[in-house]
Amino acid sequence: MATIRQEDFIQSIADALQYISYYHPVDYITSLARAYEREESPAARDAIAQILVNSRMCAEGHRPICQDTGIVTVFLKIGMDVRWDATMTVQEMADEGVRRAYLNPDNMLRASILADPAGARKNTKDNTPAVVSVEMVRGGKVEVTVAAKGGGSEAKSKFVMLNPSDSIVDWVLKTVPSMGAGWCPPGMLGIGIGGTAEKAMLLAKESLMDPIDMRDLLARGPKNCIEELRVEIYDKVNKLGIGAQGLGGLTTVLDVKIRDYPTHAANLPVAMIPNCAATRHAHFVLDGSGPVALEPPSLEDWPTLTYDVSSARRVNLDTVTRDEAATWKPGEVLLLRGNLLTGRDAAHKRMTDMLNRGEKLPVDFTNRFIYYVGPVDPVRDEVMGPAGPTTATRMDKFTRQMLEQTGLLGMVGKAERGPAAIEAIRDNHAVYLMAVGGAAYLVSKAIRAARVVAFEDLGMEAIYEFTVEDMPVTVAVDAQGTSVHETGPAEWKARIQTEFAGVPILA
Repeated sequence: MATIRQEDFIQSIADALQYISYYHPVDYITSLARAYEREESPAARDAIAQILVNSRMCAEGHRPICQDTGIVTVFLKIGMDVRWDATMTVQEMADEGVRRAYLNPDNMLRASILADPAGARKNTKDNTPAVVSVEMVRGGKVEVTVAAKGGGSEAKSKFVMLNPSDSIVDWVLKTVPSMGAGWCPPGMLGIGIGGTAEKAMLLAKESLMDPIDMRDLLARGPKNCIEELRVEIYDKVNKLGIGAQGLGGLTTVLDVKIRDYPTHAANLPVAMIPNCAATRHAHFVLDGSGPVALEPPSLEDWPTLTYDVSSARRVNLDTVTRDEAATWKPGEVLLLRGNLLTGRDAAHKRMTDMLNRGEKLPVDFTNRFIYYVGPVDPVRDEVMGPAGPTTATRMDKFTRQMLEQTGLLGMVGKAERGPAAIEAIRDNHAVYLMAVGGAAYLVSKAIRAARVVAFEDLGMEAIYEFTVEDMPVTVAVDAQGTSVHETGPAEWKARIQTEFAGVPILA
């Protein structure tokens, strides 16, 4: 019978959260490296290269893979025979572990959790509380799985109550394209089938903690209906041609995970939750012998890549004109230098409210670019911590007003833009550039200076001015309104249907 001490539990949670902030699971890296080797789409290959280079940099530098360091989920399997030497509840201990991890001065993690979600939405400042799931099991140990789930992928979670005779595969193939690229593919799809609505969602989330084994499954062949379903969905989703970051290509998912549970005869609950390029989770067991320190992976498991930008067009943000931007082509890689403003949801809401009241904005956006980002605070000699893009579609409803009333020339963000934003970009001869989600540390190395210029009270959502040097971006919507997130997947879906007709896309 194990006695689990409060401090051991707390410190193990804190250490695991620090660990997963900068170490990708090795199974993800090896699978992504294989996808990189076989990828034929230049845009997708470029995006995967950035993710792999970023991952190695984070493993070496012990800094976050993504600026969105996630909402923490703790899955606990507590043995019935376990005794606790603790004065705090399990929830309180988990929260203290989160607090220690996210406030660690050697590797500060971004606090993204807002209390009063339907009201004031006030940041809790330490990323607490965690979402804790407890299952009582036989035995005398505590099995712990910690995960840090980014908001971009979590936002794409889906649930449906199908009829018992409906096709799960058809629903998945209809739903995945509607999710856009804000979940930062290539990643995994976690699918929960059965139980009740809330059970299906939990099954889907738990399935994402399982190791990637699609390559082994394809090699030996499926042994049951769930494995057959995994293979079918994996193959058919990849044949959609969505590709890395939604740019079009051969690999959209690296694996499909499925867990099921008995359900009511009248129901077929199905949940689907994607895991993004910043896949972060770890598993450990507390047996009463003390805190658990996870073994660092070997850097030999990471491919040795350099990000080649020799053919990219260099753009000076301080002198760029609307006429120059009009010459940029969809899918073209640019390297930005000069001064770049930032702003995301809260800043946009505040600015449009000011414009509606006829007030002058605190920043002049004339012929400037705005980067949708909420960065991690810097540590040691950093100018800025990891600073990857946030999902651009959340700013779509502000886009026309910003373009028409501020003189803004362009925007930088993650993934696609919606029809209304594309129309506004075309009408105003503006442009939208895409930075790679999952390459936040790589992007931060392009930031040479940073200062808050407005709305300091918004914390990571304040308006900064970054001075950047060779920041890589891709032209995602050009001045004519052509979106690479529409043309790329369409092109690669057609190519795949021709070149892989009747042939599985191998892992």
